[in-house]
Amino acid sequence: MLVQEDVETAAPEVRPRRVWRRRLTVALAVLFAAGTVVRLGGLETGVFLVPMAAFTPCFAVLALVVLGVAVLLRSRAAAAIMLVVCGCLAWCVAPRAFGDGAAPAGGRTLRVLTANLNGGRGDAAVIVDLVRRLDVDVLSIQELTWSAKVRLTAAGLDDLLPYDISVPDVRGPEGSGIYSRHPLRERKGLFRPVGHHMPVAEVSLPGGSPVEVVVVHPVAPVPRTVPEWHAGVASLPPAPTSGPPRILAGDFNATLDHAVFRDLLGTGYTDAAASTGNGLVPTWPHGRSLPPLVTIDHVLTDARAGAVATQIFDVPGSDHRALFADLRVRP
Repeated sequence: MLVQEDVETAAPEVRPRRVWRRRLTVALAVLFAAGTVVRLGGLETGVFLVPMAAFTPCFAVLALVVLGVAVLLRSRAAAAIMLVVCGCLAWCVAPRAFGDGAAPAGGRTLRVLTANLNGGRGDAAVIVDLVRRLDVDVLSIQELTWSAKVRLTAAGLDDLLPYDISVPDVRGPEGSGIYSRHPLRERKGLFRPVGHHMPVAEVSLPGGSPVEVVVVHPVAPVPRTVPEWHAGVASLPPAPTSGPPRILAGDFNATLDHAVFRDLLGTGYTDAAASTGNGLVPTWPHGRSLPPLVTIDHVLTDARAGAVATQIFDVPGSDHRALFADLRVRP
């Protein structure tokens, strides 16, 4: 009798705990649903939602965890909500891991490497070694300082890529540059950059028309610069359908989960990493206590070019990883 009384006394205490756990799980599921609606609708605005949108792949992984918790707690409402959430997030994120084989058959080869030097602190010898090993044709450099330019020259970059159009800075993120194996011609007036220096050059690629390369580096969307960041990404030139094929390469400070970046892709660009199954490989932050979490470095091609392969490399001294794209460009 005493044991039975103890069980009867404990039972009412256990039930409220289960009820509250289920309620909390439902509330969490609703929160995840709201975040998913923001992503699907491109509704991110302000100093909180814009940076958070970059972490959508991480959000998708957490959604799977919440779904598992809802199932364990036997919360039908939370499980139903999270099934829909996980399905929507998978539709947004998963294609980046598979690619679509967008490279045109029989095109001219153009190997592009883009790297952010973190205020000139990136290891110049590593950059030059990548250029040599990957047989790079065009190097897009961001946060190029005068001292970094000297170190790149000393490491042998000018011997490999003898042509350059660069705008180095004394320090900080302003400087940028293009180095090329083939002759360059600077292009003025293509667009009005909002952010850091973004030089444009026509590369005299053999076997056909020149190729236009734009170094991309808008400001980061930190609280005080979100409007400028949005304007910077929105100001980038749309994909052309005539004239030289256009390639955008650099640190976009934006991911495929930012609406303004997807709008840019909607003009006719293809993301090289996503098209080759590397769209979920993060490029920032590198070299810190946390592993890289977001993919903000990109190579974009218009419809007359595409990637057959992409690779991501660590660069000591930089907070970004370098992105290499092996492209094919129609004559």
